[in-house]
This record gives sequence, structure tokens and C-alpha cells, in this order.
Amino acid sequence: MNEVVSQTYNELLDAGIGHNAKDVSLRIEVRLFNSLQKYAGPQGWRSNVEVMAGTTVGDIVTQMRVPRNEVFLVMRNGRDISAGLVAGPVNFEAAVEDGDVVAFLGPVPYSYGFGAPIV
Repeated sequence: MNEVVSQTYNELLDAGIGHNAKDVSLRIEVRLFNSLQKYAGPQGWRSNVEVMAGTTVGDIVTQMRVPRNEVFLVMRNGRDISAGLVAGPVNFEAAVEDGDVVAFLGPVPYSYGFGAPIV
């Protein structure tokens, strides 16, 4: 799906729509928590990343090499942008903006994400 969104975005740019966003880079902060910290690498659980305009949460997950099925919750600037446990999967199509802090959380032991019953 991200490839389709990126392709559509590029088609709009080629058509001259949104031309002022072409080649614009954004600086964001990415944070990996809980079981996702193992994917952080040498920079640690918090890193500053430069991405192109139009980048989505899914693009960041791919760039950070985090398996999508391990992302349990996504927070952008302190607000939950994931669909939640009942509504469906994480919203990987949400676009990021300059200065955003995007936090990815994996399930923790004894939580619903690990299959533990909620009492």
C-alpha cells in the first residue's frame, strides 16, 4: 500500500500539483520502545532522522527495519495514531510532518499483544 501512496504522490508532483513539496526534507525524531528496542541499532532507542516530504509511518518502519507485525502502537507527538485493538491494525499510512516525534511500541509481556487474557 505504501508503494501505491508513494506512486500517487510522485504522479501528483509530476503533474505540478504540490510542486513546492518536491525535494523537501523533514527532520523527525523516532523512538523505539518495549520489545522494539532491539531494532534500534547503535544510535539507541531515540534517533533523529531526515526523511522526504510525503513520508508515512509505514515508510519509517521500513527504514528502521522493524517488522510491521511487531508494531503494536504508534504515537505521533504524544497522540495515539494507531487504530487500536478493536478497530483494526496500526495506521501505517499516516504522514509525518517536520518536527514530529514518532514513537513505536511493541507488545510487552503479559499484555493483550502477547496473547495474555485481559481480566
